[in-house]
Amino acid sequence: MDTLILGIESSCDETSAAVVKNGREILSNAINSQIAIHKQYGGVVPEIASRRHIEVIDGIVDEALAEAGVTLSDVDAIAVTAGPGLIGALLVGVSHAKAMAFALKKPLVAVHHIKGHITANFLADKTLEPPFVCLVASGGHSHIVDVRSYTDFDILGRTRDDAAGEAFDKIARVLGLGYPGGPLIDKLAKEGTASVDFPRVQLGDSLDFSFSGVKTAVINYLHNLEQKELTYNKADIAASFEEAVVDVLCDHTIRAAKMRGRDTVALAGGVAANSRLRQEMAQRAAAAGMKLVYPPPVLCTDNAAMIAAAGYFAYEKGERADMSLNASANLPF
Repeated sequence: MDTLILGIESSCDETSAAVVKNGREILSNAINSQIAIHKQYGGVVPEIASRRHIEVIDGIVDEALAEAGVTLSDVDAIAVTAGPGLIGALLVGVSHAKAMAFALKKPLVAVHHIKGHITANFLADKTLEPPFVCLVASGGHSHIVDVRSYTDFDILGRTRDDAAGEAFDKIARVLGLGYPGGPLIDKLAKEGTASVDFPRVQLGDSLDFSFSGVKTAVINYLHNLEQKELTYNKADIAASFEEAVVDVLCDHTIRAAKMRGRDTVALAGGVAANSRLRQEMAQRAAAAGMKLVYPPPVLCTDNAAMIAAAGYFAYEKGERADMSLNASANLPF
């Protein structure tokens, strides 16, 4: 018998609702993005994001149900991102999901945002089965995770300072590219060459990341040139910075897969949409005899389909949340 999960995501600046069947098939994935609103501020303003979620969440849920051709009575459970993320934004989604679950007497499932990103790969590749190693790289997270089963995850490495996507945004701002920085760096880097050797931070044998050093190195490099009134090619800087980050991301991920004896690696999170990362990871995975899996761009950024899919596997395991569920900005993995 098919199981339909309604997913709700509101951890940052996307309000999304989706209906997913059996954890693998997307029936709908409605997304309201706030990029245009926050672009003028150069980044997400939490209070504005929260207010916008409140304004649109009802309509987004209705849109997801209509697109899927189902009603709330057809849904078996409601899954919602409980954290981590912006606390005000999270509270909108959690409150909405709790209200629906209570009124409809439907099971409520709390989903960890990072686990949702990982689960997006099950929607992208319906043949994918655990175990595998997944790199989760986004504006707020940089994790290497050993996916031992659909609900059993082990963190092998994480960032000790800036997340990869955060570094992309900051360098894009320094280069005057605007927001969001990731896609803009990706586009500009294609026009340049990686002619500047920015540092690759290795923390001994650890699989942890540190991107504050390369971010600072780029900023200091540019300031030095500007103080000497020397010109520089923005595309070359973007390509060089991107290459430094991608090099470390790929190196640690492939090392982690070898350590755990996995023959499949996956990408997840907003940075997983970066074309250079996909290209380089594909080459290194192939050289190591591994398969590479990654979601389409729409499933890399925040969306409710991944939350519904993760909710399905948790639901099948018997996980349930009650009306005491609260949002957590720093929800433990």
